Amino acid sequence: MRSAGIDIGSRTVKLAILQDGQLVTSKKRENSFAPLAVCRELLAGERYDALVATGYGRHLFAEKAGAGVISEIKASAMGAYWLLPSCRTVIDVGGQDTKALSLDATGRLLRFEMNDKCAAGTGRYMEVMAMALASPLGDFGTLAESAHCSYPISSTCAVFAESEVVGLIARGIGRNEVAKGVVDSIAVRTISLARRIGVAADVLFIGGVALNRAVGNVLAARLAMKVHVPEDPQMVAAIGCALAAGEAERHKTRASTVAGGA
Repeated sequence: MRSAGIDIGSRTVKLAILQDGQLVTSKKRENSFAPLAVCRELLAGERYDALVATGYGRHLFAEKAGAGVISEIKASAMGAYWLLPSCRTVIDVGGQDTKALSLDATGRLLRFEMNDKCAAGTGRYMEVMAMALASPLGDFGTLAESAHCSYPISSTCAVFAESEVVGLIARGIGRNEVAKGVVDSIAVRTISLARRIGVAADVLFIGGVALNRAVGNVLAARLAMKVHVPEDPQMVAAIGCALAAGEAERHKTRASTVAGGA
């Protein structure tokens, strides 16, 4: 059986397909003003028996594609446990929000916290800061890690923080020191959220911001524990959706078998 999961995030759309419990397809595209078109592009030519969606556009997509839906929290929890069964804490920093999840030894969700009211500390925040520092987003972590010290960013609002960064550069503060301050501020906000659920090892760091090695390193240092980052941290929720699709299809098959034998 092939089960597919699609995660329609604010910045990217991700597709994962599992066959007999193994990941056989994973791909992503930048989101646009037409997310349904992006989803169709990802799914074009793909074969699957069941499909589940999550993310900002999941309900619209499900209506058009006949897919199932689950919450981003459930998708991230399922995907994280599949990738790292020893995971007890999931830190998920995406384009527009930050989530922290606590799991038990069976992967069951115990608690979660989510900050989706402000872009501070998210991928969008990092994008704005990178632009203010004239740094390609992919090089931002390297720029931050080249600093010998961190220049703190006091503003918690992305808009005000951008103005603060511009002002710091005008005063002659090194770009790398400011970048390190941005990374530190993201880590501090993220840890503050995660500690509301109680951080326990093993910790899995996922979402687009986890692509920035500097953020993961600061999280590990400040938490004083190892922080695991998957090979592709953006695919975790899509994998969770594919797992949910497989479970739903197996349940449907069992129900049909029972009904047929009745």
